[in-house]
Amino acid sequence: MVSPKRQAMIWGVCFILFALMLWFLGETLLPFMLGAAIAYFLDPVADRLEAMGLSRLMSTVLIAFGAVILFVLVMVLIVPAMVGQIGDLVEAFPGLVRSAQEFLITRVPGIDGEDGMLQRGLATVQEHISQVGPELINTALASSLAVVDFVVLLVVAPVVAFYLLLDWDRMVERIDELLPREHAPTIRRLAKDIDRVLAGFVRGQVTVCLILGTFYAIGLTLIGLPYGFLVGMVAGLLSFIPYVGSLTGGILSIGIAVFSFWETPVWIAATVAIFAFGQFFEGNILSPKLIGKSVGLHPVLLILALAVFGSLFGFAGMLVAVPVAAALGVLGRFLVGQYQQSPLYMGRDPYLGD
Repeated sequence: MVSPKRQAMIWGVCFILFALMLWFLGETLLPFMLGAAIAYFLDPVADRLEAMGLSRLMSTVLIAFGAVILFVLVMVLIVPAMVGQIGDLVEAFPGLVRSAQEFLITRVPGIDGEDGMLQRGLATVQEHISQVGPELINTALASSLAVVDFVVLLVVAPVVAFYLLLDWDRMVERIDELLPREHAPTIRRLAKDIDRVLAGFVRGQVTVCLILGTFYAIGLTLIGLPYGFLVGMVAGLLSFIPYVGSLTGGILSIGIAVFSFWETPVWIAATVAIFAFGQFFEGNILSPKLIGKSVGLHPVLLILALAVFGSLFGFAGMLVAVPVAAALGVLGRFLVGQYQQSPLYMGRDPYLGD
């Protein structure tokens, strides 16, 4: 029988080897990790289609066909609009800085002199952005390696997702067969808890982000806010990180609204109302219904995981950050429960009595 100490050493070595593999092969593994994430996200859809009488193959083909249609619609309708607004924003940024400077000096007399710190700071920002902004965009677009990596990601990740989705249930069964028999029930229970956290958070949060991004983009565009579509989509997508999306989108949109609609404050109020309603709708309806309150993935743990794994392993690390955060949360609660049943906590052996 393998002792607990030796088991801990073996699994610790496996974890270190996995971290090293992620460190050295992170960018290479990115399409495969993204494909696995997509397959995990879509597995419940395939299961429901199977329950309706379709085979796993037909369910996977139907999902793939729907994903292709959705991808084409996004590329045709949404991406050009966002790219166009990003280009317009970069070109208009120097003018926006000048407008902000004139606005502050005009509306708040005495805030800064003609040669004061505010004017010099805004002028420096304007000059830097006007020089660096277009250069960064041109460099990113002209980089052949980046283009190749992006094409590989677009091609490989969907193919990986298709085959993983097709064989998902068989892979889960095979992994279950390989679990150490002594600890299999405990591992299954922990895996179900982790899956519950991921299913509740990731799938629910992605849906919330899409709904919020669409609402903000449409709402800000309808009131005529400059770059409203871009700001709205960014705010919705960044909502995946707790508080970041609402703060970023709210500050950007309200700031743009103040400079653009100063003479008509009703539209400033409309911008504030859109974000206020979005936050109310998310906090009271979307998140409770789609994510639930029993997820147990603390926002601080999520932000820490995204920051650490993103810094260490790049974008590939950010893909595994949420599963790792979910696993750490579940394992942490499990270890606390074990500790509270141990002699170290009780002061006595619970199996021997007082």
